[in-house]
Amino acid sequence: MSTAFYLDVETLPARLTWERPLSDDEFEALCLDNESVQLERTKTGEILMHSPTRVDTSDGNSEINLQLRNWWKTHRRGKVYESNAGFFLDDTSMLSPDASYMLPETLKKFGKKGGACIPHVCPDFVIELRSRTDSLANAKEKMSNWIANGVGLGWLIDPNKRTIFEYRPNVDPVALSGDLIRGSGPVEGFVLDLREVWSCFES
Repeated sequence: MSTAFYLDVETLPARLTWERPLSDDEFEALCLDNESVQLERTKTGEILMHSPTRVDTSDGNSEINLQLRNWWKTHRRGKVYESNAGFFLDDTSMLSPDASYMLPETLKKFGKKGGACIPHVCPDFVIELRSRTDSLANAKEKMSNWIANGVGLGWLIDPNKRTIFEYRPNVDPVALSGDLIRGSGPVEGFVLDLREVWSCFES
């Protein structure tokens, strides 16, 4: 992409398709030219545009990232990322989770495959927080894509129904409820206090 291409989330549809799918470099340039719009790319090359989140969802994201960061500070291994981070995945998609964690051994891949701002690497743990306007089917499809690309553990948090869908490789997703959810595998020892998350959505 030789010249800047600016997107207007207010006038364009939420999904865009180029006649020729953008290369990774072209897509990264598109993201840099449109930093006010969060972009993702599906494995079919479709560009997804996300408008600013609702304030309750933003509050919930902040709480989730705070708790994940506080857990990280107990050992300071690997890295924690919030919702502005994106990752190029093996199926050619580029997705952004609401929160993610990467193990130290996964971080070593940055040196070999890292880009200017979007690395070619998959997080080990992701959290997606469903907003009131998100399609649950689309959110579940995204979680399945995360697992298919190498995520070891994923949580889809639905504050509308106060339900958590837990995703792992090679097993069916499990719907959970309760005040706490305990991590395992890449985030062994992490406990998310859902009471604090639910409170962000109370009027």
